[in-house]
Amino acid sequence: MGTSGTAARADQAGNSDALEHLARVGLIAYGVVHLLLAWLSLQLAWGGGGGGSADQSGAMSTLAAQPFGKALLWVLALGLLALAVWQLAEVLRHRHGLQASGDARKDALATIAKALAKTVIYLVLAYTAIRFATGGGQSSSGQEEQAVAGVLGWPGGRYLVGAAALALIGVGAYLVHKGLTKKFLKEIDTADASATQRRLIQRLGQVGYPAKGVALAVVGGLLGWSAITFDSDKAGGLDDAMQTILSAPFGQALLTLVALGIAAFGVFCLFRARFPERT
Repeated sequence: MGTSGTAARADQAGNSDALEHLARVGLIAYGVVHLLLAWLSLQLAWGGGGGGSADQSGAMSTLAAQPFGKALLWVLALGLLALAVWQLAEVLRHRHGLQASGDARKDALATIAKALAKTVIYLVLAYTAIRFATGGGQSSSGQEEQAVAGVLGWPGGRYLVGAAALALIGVGAYLVHKGLTKKFLKEIDTADASATQRRLIQRLGQVGYPAKGVALAVVGGLLGWSAITFDSDKAGGLDDAMQTILSAPFGQALLTLVALGIAAFGVFCLFRARFPERT
């Protein structure tokens, strides 16, 4: 009875109108973060940057500098926390599938793993938003290198960093595959959308997911190189990944394409807020 009661409460939480409205706000916030990230990346590509890092911290810093920016950051944080709660409700809702067998168990495992990963992402972004809203935020530049240096100093730390690098590259490859195969359409309910909106949503996802996947894969590559060379200075976050893309042959064009793709993902998130998935 305890298990069924927990599942029932999870269903009730996941279907709560208040939570759904907050989650919509969170999806809008998630989209805005990506649009700001795309803008910072374009500034980096074309040499007109205003000093902000082309990563999530840079996006939050840009938002904080706007009129009513700190109030907007609190709204953003609240929405992202709601998204995290929504994903935790998904974990509870599908945990009974772990007792099944065959494909049903695999589907439950995949759903739970994705929900947990999204929960972590939303919580990290919410924490970052709260830091900037309270005036305690700062650029993430150099923080990744310090963290990697600490891990490399552990026994077997090089292998942990290498495993994290492979995981990031794997996630990046998955996002590219998800975009090219249009699997993202399972996460958005377009029954009430017009034919034009459906086509636009499909195109945005086909462009946005691969662009985000490429950026994450580059971050993973930098992390992997730091493990191979045992040099934390080789590691880096999203801003370093954008710098790496820019330094490549035809880097300006490549970074522009990635930035436009990330902007497409941001707009896709706005459509997800308008047409949220039904589970």
